[in-house]
Amino acid sequence: MQYLPNALFAIALVFGIGYFTKNVKKLIRNIKLGRAAEVKGDKAKRWKNMMRIALGQTKMVVRPIAGLLHIIVYLGFIIINIEVLEIIIDGLLGTHRIFAFLGVFYDVLIGSFEILALLVIVAVVAFWLRRNIIKLQRFIKPEMQGWPKKDGNWILYIELILMFLFLTMNAADYSLQEIGAAHYVKAGAFPVSQLMSPLFEGMSTQALIAVERTAWWLHILGILFFLNYLYFSKHLHIILAFPNTFYGKLEPQGQMSNVDSVTQEVKLMLDPEADPFAATGDDGQEPEKFGASDVMDLNWVQLLNAYTCTECGRCTSECPANQTGKKLSPRKIMMDTRDRLEEVGRNIDANKGKFVPDEKQLLDNYISREELWACTTCNACVEACPVSIDPLSIILDMRRFLVMEQSAAPSDLNNMMNNIENNGAPWPFNQMDRLNWAQENN
Repeated sequence: MQYLPNALFAIALVFGIGYFTKNVKKLIRNIKLGRAAEVKGDKAKRWKNMMRIALGQTKMVVRPIAGLLHIIVYLGFIIINIEVLEIIIDGLLGTHRIFAFLGVFYDVLIGSFEILALLVIVAVVAFWLRRNIIKLQRFIKPEMQGWPKKDGNWILYIELILMFLFLTMNAADYSLQEIGAAHYVKAGAFPVSQLMSPLFEGMSTQALIAVERTAWWLHILGILFFLNYLYFSKHLHIILAFPNTFYGKLEPQGQMSNVDSVTQEVKLMLDPEADPFAATGDDGQEPEKFGASDVMDLNWVQLLNAYTCTECGRCTSECPANQTGKKLSPRKIMMDTRDRLEEVGRNIDANKGKFVPDEKQLLDNYISREELWACTTCNACVEACPVSIDPLSIILDMRRFLVMEQSAAPSDLNNMMNNIENNGAPWPFNQMDRLNWAQENN
């Protein structure tokens, strides 16, 4: 019976980490459903971007209030998890505050954890008020109704509970240290939780131990729950922000990708001496499909983008099309891509590792053509994203499919392309008549 708590803790730890690992493998498999992506650019610059954007949070502070609050929660997540290491060791070995031998440094460490936990509580309450009372526009868009809204609030509730459990655990521990309870050595500084100790006045030693142990267990089990909840939540960006910023686009934002076979075809038209077989490659074959109509047609970086989306709505709030009442929301583009990818993943799971056509696709079933053609390709969404997500690349690939596979461009765009083909310009005038308007005005 002496080692029963240690055994139960080990089982909880193995189960929690095991389930998390299973979901990570599923995540990697789903991302790999995408096409190959040619990742170009200096690796040193990529590492610098990752450190600056993901770790340094440089794009978050563009909006100072939200940026500061996010940095507090972010630091709380990173630093307080150092305390989780001690909890894990104590849980496995049956010790209590095993790092207490660090002395004054340990006191400073625990004290800083508590101050940070209090700041996290303040930040979480502020985030909740912004979402539910103030109701900032970017949090009440149509795509944020239902599960996305609940998920955002659930995350805040979980973080709030974890911080209160941490402080309650420390407050009971502090009281036990003060009365000299066995096994509770004097260690740590408790600038915040000691203010809660009056709540425990008059309680017996056994009752205090029960409070401390209950808070300890709920805190670590809550952390394991939160770890596994990440896969189903927008907070997956906690993990994926780092690879996503590393693989972010390095080319100038106005530079768009071209289809190699089409580029070669244009070069062939301009240069009569060019190799005619270069238009389709050495084997004379064109790509199987131009553009993208479903998630499997996108590349794996775009799918990584979809899973990394924080649903913060900065992209949508900066989108000129959305601001003028158009249906397009870059955030929805990423959310729809992720939802469709998850649906495809469930299809594969249900069919023993093989995808069975389900008569659905990303185009039309998730993202409408009206949304795609509302985009002005201004790159405002890409510039605004705090974790280097590129919604525009998905929009362009789906437009490419509509134009090159279905000839389904809007009539105005078709007219423009016909004019370019016939007249060498977007206007419906041949080259000889193009300057007639200037002569008429003289």
